[in-house]
Amino acid sequence: MLSASRSLALRARLQARTLSTSARVRGGHGAPQYNQPSGYLFGEKPLPAGQKRKWEDWELVWYLGMFGSMAFAAVGLYYKPDTSIQTWALKEARERLEARGEEFTYKPSSTAPAPAPSEHSS
Repeated sequence: MLSASRSLALRARLQARTLSTSARVRGGHGAPQYNQPSGYLFGEKPLPAGQKRKWEDWELVWYLGMFGSMAFAAVGLYYKPDTSIQTWALKEARERLEARGEEFTYKPSSTAPAPAPSEHSS
């Protein structure tokens, strides 16, 4: 049970909090902002003839990072090891044929007749 003086102090704090006229800002962002459309791409006006656009500080780092990582990925993909099942099976078949002493290359037999070319009528 709260003492009388303590409950009065608590009630006074609650009343002061509810009667406060200043609104507390929550989220720290304030009112929403709206930029009116200007009709220009990224809001940049076109430069007069003969002038070049000055790069912002972050643009060089962005271009180097973006295209550098693309080049790194391309080199990595080019030199990626072949881990397909077909490559493994071909290597395994060669090893087994060599272990049995058989030849790996395919040679068509000379006794079998060559297939006749098919004729298509149009």
